[in-house]
Amino acid sequence: MDLFEHVREPKIDKESPLAARMRPRTLDEFIGQEHIMGQGSLLRRAIQADQLSSLIFYGPPGTGKTTLARIIANTTHAHFLALNAVLSGVKDIREAIASAKEKRGLFGQKTILFIDEVHRFNKAQQDALLPHVENGVVILIGATTENPYFEVNKALVSRSRIFQLRSLTEADLRAIAWQALADKERGFGQLKVNLCAEALDHLVNVANGDARAVLNALELAIETTLPDASGLINLTIAVAEESIQRRAVLYDKDGDAHFDTISAFIKSLRGSDPDAALYWLAKMVYAGEDPRFIFRRMLIFAGEDIGLADPNALPVVTAAAQAFDYVGLPEGRYHLAEACLYLATAPKSNSVLAFFDALHTVEQEREAEVPSHLRDSSRDAKDFGHGAGYLYPHSYRNHWVAQQYLPASLQGRAFYQPTRQGYEAAIHQQVARQREEQLAAMLEPAAGLDWTGEKTGAGPPAQSRWLQRTLSNVGQQLGQIRDQVLALAQVERHDLVLDLNAGLGLLTWEATRRALAGGVWALAANERTAQALIQQAENLDKLERPVILNGAVTDLPLLIKKALPAPAAALHYDVIIGRNVFTQLKDKRTAAQTIHSLLKPNGRLVLAEIVPQHTQRLHQLVDLSGLPAEQAQRMMAAEETIYTNSQDAMVNWDVADLQQIFQAAGFSQIDVKTEVMTSNQYIGAEQIERWFALETSGRQQRATFAQLMLKGGINPPELAKLSALFEQQLLNQAVSWQSTMAYLIFNTR
Repeated sequence: MDLFEHVREPKIDKESPLAARMRPRTLDEFIGQEHIMGQGSLLRRAIQADQLSSLIFYGPPGTGKTTLARIIANTTHAHFLALNAVLSGVKDIREAIASAKEKRGLFGQKTILFIDEVHRFNKAQQDALLPHVENGVVILIGATTENPYFEVNKALVSRSRIFQLRSLTEADLRAIAWQALADKERGFGQLKVNLCAEALDHLVNVANGDARAVLNALELAIETTLPDASGLINLTIAVAEESIQRRAVLYDKDGDAHFDTISAFIKSLRGSDPDAALYWLAKMVYAGEDPRFIFRRMLIFAGEDIGLADPNALPVVTAAAQAFDYVGLPEGRYHLAEACLYLATAPKSNSVLAFFDALHTVEQEREAEVPSHLRDSSRDAKDFGHGAGYLYPHSYRNHWVAQQYLPASLQGRAFYQPTRQGYEAAIHQQVARQREEQLAAMLEPAAGLDWTGEKTGAGPPAQSRWLQRTLSNVGQQLGQIRDQVLALAQVERHDLVLDLNAGLGLLTWEATRRALAGGVWALAANERTAQALIQQAENLDKLERPVILNGAVTDLPLLIKKALPAPAAALHYDVIIGRNVFTQLKDKRTAAQTIHSLLKPNGRLVLAEIVPQHTQRLHQLVDLSGLPAEQAQRMMAAEETIYTNSQDAMVNWDVADLQQIFQAAGFSQIDVKTEVMTSNQYIGAEQIERWFALETSGRQQRATFAQLMLKGGINPPELAKLSALFEQQLLNQAVSWQSTMAYLIFNTR
């Protein structure tokens, strides 16, 4: 910059449009986009810590994409370069890269390269950026109004974190307007302006979520309105209507509006809503969408979503499409509407997808290592137990069950690590979810089964414990619980989520996949579990990693405060989830109050709690008819006393008690959904030995089943008979085990 430019710059800034002058300079001045910029959110933490990886900001015009880049420029210690894809070419990219290399070589300084309208770069220009983003010469920040998954080089997208900015709310636009009127340096704070409520309502409504549109209209209104005798500029509804008259219609046949509108149309058909389907059809026709494209989608819909529930659907749409070819527009709109209404009102079925299930079954056939339960049972099952305990995968949801296929020496070993490129990206999440279920099943504490009361994440040490889990459907149950919790919590992309009992990450990792632009915080019960989670998180990108805390639920406010950069406001979460948080917790009331203090007023809470009071009774697993009736009755009564101990925090509560505790803590409406679960449990010799052990050892915190039975009035000889009965009837058998899961739900939606 020469001396003359330096002199002219303040004048140029002063004469810039109001929207340019009022561009926020700091995070505190930034208004809106709370879903990605709220306190404690992933992006805000990254900006404050100056720990950015490559980013792409995607959203409608006037939502703050360029503004966020400028804020980063003002806060980062990195060298900041800016290009506009409309005005720049490969030469400008090369010059920027050369400057970045120089800064890194001479000063060890990182370079952030901001590219506005990045989707405007052609493939060659985007390819020119790729190696330098890949090797870290530059950190890319792109801004685009087009969906980057369609318009930006896939290799660049895969190396960047995508943040979607939403249209600003009416409250955001009002705050921006008042901010401009109050700012004496950059806005109109030096003038006397009376903006009536009706005028502001009109500006905000017609701006349609665009901050630039509000500021431009406000500037035009003020500069074209003469002040009265007292110097007051009155902005009436008439002035506002002249300043901003028409709302822009967003529809690009090659962009997001095209895909989003046809998606809304198909989903309205699938939801059997003829009114909504006609509306989206009319919007597409009005915007000039190709009717043949719409007919093609309706033909697909007739096969995929209706099928044999109404075999006439496909012929009707086919006939309407042929009629349109004969007639054309505008009369062909009758045939579009007729096909639309027929599909919307037809019964729905997707049973035709059974064909793809058949293909999936064929694809799953393969050879594997041969542990005992996988071996052929047709020849030597009786002598060697081959095939005992095998679970047929096609009998389970999604044709999968957590079952051990590796040799004993390789139990729990993971060889394959899918990348996020190409086809692998499609199976990455599936593999991760299944491994999480399998790992959780392997280390899941068996408080109801073993009477140990181990905390989630401690895990059993013996290989036979894993065999027991392998020959059960615990993994499938855990996957169902995980999916149920996340479905009830309605976790969205920009939510800030807290997992109250991370364990090995069953809920944490799934929440991390769903809240990609929000963030996940997870509480581990002990340092060992926390370190295991941190080690697993190393496999994720820095911005994806959850924040791992270590401690008790009641310590959360202090733990969160320590984890936030100072100074920071109190952190509140959109969603709080947990599994078996309260099962053994003694001070349940304080924990519920703590959880209430951490949840946003309109937040969601979902907890899955096993209810030990309603767990499987062991005496129901065996046939006691061979014992004297009086002795059998005393054995059953003795076991029931285990669940009536008012001093035992594990069994001295029921679902209604937990519901009352949460209501007393401030949750106005806690819904409870209970589910009786049945699993297959393999009973081996070691399991029976643990039940009937007369001494506790190792990490075991609770009394054994035998100790509790003796305490309940069963004498040692009777206990020995019961042990022999269990061994005779249950040894090396799979039994049906029942337990009760309670879902506590607070959701104001």
